[in-house]
Amino acid sequence: MSKIGNNPIPVPAGATVKIDGANVSVKGKLGEMSWTLPDGIAAKLDGAVITVTRSNDLAKQRAFHGLARQLVNNMIVGVTEGYKKTLRIEGVGFKSEVKGNSIFLSLGFANAKEYKIPEGAKVATAEAGVAINIEGISKELVGRVAADIRSYYPAEPYKGKGIRYSDEKVRRKEGKKTA
Repeated sequence: MSKIGNNPIPVPAGATVKIDGANVSVKGKLGEMSWTLPDGIAAKLDGAVITVTRSNDLAKQRAFHGLARQLVNNMIVGVTEGYKKTLRIEGVGFKSEVKGNSIFLSLGFANAKEYKIPEGAKVATAEAGVAINIEGISKELVGRVAADIRSYYPAEPYKGKGIRYSDEKVRRKEGKKTA
């Protein structure tokens, strides 16, 4: 019995869902997304509620049941509300700047690090370049872009410098003691 997979998915008023066999398409005010369900997983639209079912109780089917339900729910939330992540840059002289289709990160290296922004994601800087806002309709894409940008200089525990998520707490460590 899947706890997540059996939950119904409500479809808000601003979204239209089309289920054609294993293909699920969702259209909303922010855009359109589609996804193909795995084998043995089926979705059914009843009015303004989607239910996801599996054909049998094999381990693979049970594993994909909750995943498929959550991915369809993420598509609906993405096209109606969108997803947003905020990164903070901490450190003296550390900043970011968006130019065209790239973001340039000055992180104390000899040259600024350049990250090409993928299609479907919107990246903007705020607060004089120390806050980076990432928005999009795909939860996976927004999370991947945030993780890729953070990977250039993750927050370190000794001085606290680096890139961190806005809600991330960095546990500080005490430095080396002299004798």
